[in-house]
Amino acid sequence: MTGFGSAVCKAENVSVAVELKAVNNRYFKLSLRMTDGFSALEQRVEPLIRRVVERGSINAHVRIVGTRNDTGYRINTAVLQSYVKQLSDAAAAIGRAGYIPLWDKYFGRTDYLTPLDRLTILPGVITPENDDADTNSEAENEIIGTMLERALREALGVLHTMRKIEGESMAKDLTTNVESLRLLIDKITELAPRIAPHYRQRLKERIEKAMAEQGHSLGDAGIGDADFVRELAVYADRCDISEELVRFQSHLEQFTAAMLSKESCGRKLDFLTQELFREVNTIGSKANDADITKYVVEIKTIIERIREMVQNIE
Repeated sequence: MTGFGSAVCKAENVSVAVELKAVNNRYFKLSLRMTDGFSALEQRVEPLIRRVVERGSINAHVRIVGTRNDTGYRINTAVLQSYVKQLSDAAAAIGRAGYIPLWDKYFGRTDYLTPLDRLTILPGVITPENDDADTNSEAENEIIGTMLERALREALGVLHTMRKIEGESMAKDLTTNVESLRLLIDKITELAPRIAPHYRQRLKERIEKAMAEQGHSLGDAGIGDADFVRELAVYADRCDISEELVRFQSHLEQFTAAMLSKESCGRKLDFLTQELFREVNTIGSKANDADITKYVVEIKTIIERIREMVQNIE
């Protein structure tokens, strides 16, 4: 399920902003970005999100400003010089010194400074202005952590509201599909009693046709009603779909009850959808009836629509 939520918590000179984006995913997946220097607070984020979100891919962005960690960044010249020298040496070693400007060209002429911005993304070139930026005191972390949790709860509330609205729309569509399944399975239930008699009639017609082509009749072959009854009994047992119909109806009832539940039901609906598909697949293979097969195809189409939807339901 998709959704968006954001919130800001401010206190004195500190501000904590949280932004959450949720997209569909069968499982829970969290991608977290947080202002540098506050890695110790990351462990507070996921447990809070998991209380609200059980399925979905969550992108969380936490920005903390106004602390001593926000004083800025600086270029570590020593590291940058080391990178440039290594690149120049490497270029010279492979015979392509003209591909990368040499050391003296970088630092002797200003018109060669432009390519340096490409090196700023390398590890260690850009560092926090304070060397101890990652070592906030416990008191600071506790204050900012409390603000983070407050902002995160507010953002989750907004996210949950948006996802709830989407869920209500999906529930209406699911209800419509479930009712369509009920109608179709009722039609199959009505047709089920005729399967055996129709088979008996088809079997008799085929045998009579085969005997006629040979110039014989059923009586000549010694085939009587008892033989048809025996064959019919075997076939009736093999094509009996009453058990599958009962289970299919039961799964529909459980599906509806799960949708009305206030608890998380996505995984349960996903399981019930698989069971519905399994039952109707068995019905189609056992019934061996053209009209029933037509309804089975329609049911499978609806179940496939339901399957795509419930995989993303909370």
